[in-house]
Amino acid sequence: MNAVVSMNRLQQTPTTRGWRHLSAEQVEAFGAEIDAIREEVMSSLGEHDVRYIRRILKTQRYSEIAGRGLLFLGFLPPAWLAGTALLSLSKILENMEIGHNVMHGQWDWLKDPALNSATYEWDNTCPSAQWKHSHNYMHHTFTNVVGKDRDVGYGILRMSEEQPWHPVYLLQPAYNWILAGLFQWGVALHDLEFERLGKDKSWAEVRQQLREIWKKSRRQVLKDYLLFPALAGPGFLFTLAGNATANLVRNLWAYAVIFCGHFTDGVEMFTEDQLDGESRAEWYLRQLLGSSNLEGGRAFHILTGHLSHQIEHHLFPDMPAHRYAEIGPRVQALCEKYDLPYNTGSLPRQFGTVMKRILRMALPGGRKTAATA
Repeated sequence: MNAVVSMNRLQQTPTTRGWRHLSAEQVEAFGAEIDAIREEVMSSLGEHDVRYIRRILKTQRYSEIAGRGLLFLGFLPPAWLAGTALLSLSKILENMEIGHNVMHGQWDWLKDPALNSATYEWDNTCPSAQWKHSHNYMHHTFTNVVGKDRDVGYGILRMSEEQPWHPVYLLQPAYNWILAGLFQWGVALHDLEFERLGKDKSWAEVRQQLREIWKKSRRQVLKDYLLFPALAGPGFLFTLAGNATANLVRNLWAYAVIFCGHFTDGVEMFTEDQLDGESRAEWYLRQLLGSSNLEGGRAFHILTGHLSHQIEHHLFPDMPAHRYAEIGPRVQALCEKYDLPYNTGSLPRQFGTVMKRILRMALPGGRKTAATA
């Protein structure tokens, strides 16, 4: 009965378009088929998966060692370029394919202390504990729910017509790029939730979070902008510039991949009242309709941390991400079976639609709602 009531409510909500054609029984059948895919993959984890993550760890570590070593010779342009490229690769792999996925618990089954989601600390200014709250809990639980998922605009951008317009948003096409360039710092401040101050969050809580951010970011800044440049001696400025460039490259790449996961054309936004009575199957549908994929080759998917398979990641956040490529066609086939959208496209195409959304939402009104579209 609850599923029927919930389904009727969703069918009557104009901003949820993607599964109004399904009956309550079909929704639950879709959820059961998604569960079956998960059970099959998780029960097959083994040595092949271990070899994969070990190769990624070695690649990341050797890239960092080689990159930092070459930057000590940064006064030679080829060495600086190669060192910066390798350090950028190392930081991207560590943040995207290792850190993000480890903190989702994707490798906890290995019982390896180095890959334990409870203790892993990544190469980023955001403390891992705060990331796991803002991302693993808030974002993955309330995906694209305006007012609950703070990834919708990261607190400074208007990304949905459900968000009230303010004149400051006229500037968002410009300060959006500041967020992109300083993305790790935006992530670090993300969990502070200043809008909750005076309501259900105290200054004491914020001060404690700020102390944790200061401790983590101080270590990152000293490592990249003082310690390694100082070790380079006369090459201080060359190493400093290489480290800063590598962080910028990582920030821009992470921003592009993450924004393409939820803000492309065709993704759904939701309201808080739509969560009432939400079943597990409806949660799956919300993840599907609120996410979008990127198309590319094997190396491309690895560099995105397999967030190019954002749909599969939101359906199975604790599944080792390199398995998403094999189940993607099965998820897409289910979407065809149930006449559901499967949002996918190239990086240039998807990113272009993200930029259009940012421009459109900078203006009052934004898109027409589904009720009038």
